[in-house]
Amino acid sequence: MQLLKYLQAQGHGSRKQCQWLIDNDCIAINGEIRNKAKSDINPTDVQTLAIEDEAQTVVPLPYFYILLNKPADYETSHKPQQYPSVFSLFPDHMRNIDMQAVGRLDADTTGVLLITNDGQFNHRVTSPKHKVAKLYRVTLKHPADDSLCTTLKNGVLLHDDNETVRAAEAVLENPTTLLMTITEGKYHQVKRMVAAVGNRVEQLHRDRFGDWDTQDLAPGEWKFITL
Repeated sequence: MQLLKYLQAQGHGSRKQCQWLIDNDCIAINGEIRNKAKSDINPTDVQTLAIEDEAQTVVPLPYFYILLNKPADYETSHKPQQYPSVFSLFPDHMRNIDMQAVGRLDADTTGVLLITNDGQFNHRVTSPKHKVAKLYRVTLKHPADDSLCTTLKNGVLLHDDNETVRAAEAVLENPTTLLMTITEGKYHQVKRMVAAVGNRVEQLHRDRFGDWDTQDLAPGEWKFITL
């Protein structure tokens, strides 16, 4: 990959802007000034990237996968309506890269959120036919017993839906904390399922998405992962 195209792929501006950075000796890769726009760059060899002596986050190419511990009061959208976007948690240059969340979490829902520029991966893990498990920790408004779990596993009919939806697993950690696993991704599914059994979700946290958990990341922290 040519240096100019590499910088653009990293989100560091337009072709013209990246050319200016190169021409003015602003780019250092692995500690070495690079000032030839057409020089070859192997993305896997890039350990450090600095622009005007300022270290930059190096985005893996061609595809990257991000694990984010989503905090509350952030929207899973590039065009948020009420709260900041989860994409605002990343460095400025990364917001110029075309990337999408793998599924969505409501603004008040916290926990595991995957973000990628790999459309095929995104489709594969969100497609209902692949039944990727998602584990949620649900804080209930009203204390419950094991009958709630049994009903969720047997299936409930969601409001305004004509299809029965079942939890793959449902266990009470205590009377007001439900651990529920689903393999679908219907709109507000967990909240609607809990409402269908006569209770209410007070707080919702996604503990796990497929093979991924938050890996001790604090709310708002993120990292690149490999598949």
